[in-house]
Amino acid sequence: MKQLDWRVVCLSAGGFLSITYVLCVAFDLLFPRYAMYGVWMKLLPGFEWLSWRSFLLGLIETALYGVYFGLVFVPMYNFVSRFFNRPA
Repeated sequence: MKQLDWRVVCLSAGGFLSITYVLCVAFDLLFPRYAMYGVWMKLLPGFEWLSWRSFLLGLIETALYGVYFGLVFVPMYNFVSRFFNRPA
């Protein structure tokens, strides 16, 4: 079985979380009554609602969360995959 490449997973997860962050900020601007920015302020250190500096900081932080996910998930997945796919 092919092993996961950490670079691909890190970039994919970072990109996914960055796109999700941008969509959530847009949602908050379009529908302020249902805004979720309070959650962003708790999850992203230094994030404030809303300035360009804060928006870019949140974008960088969400991308780094994705990279962190990839760095932790890929070795675990590859290890478990080897364990369960050993020849009998």
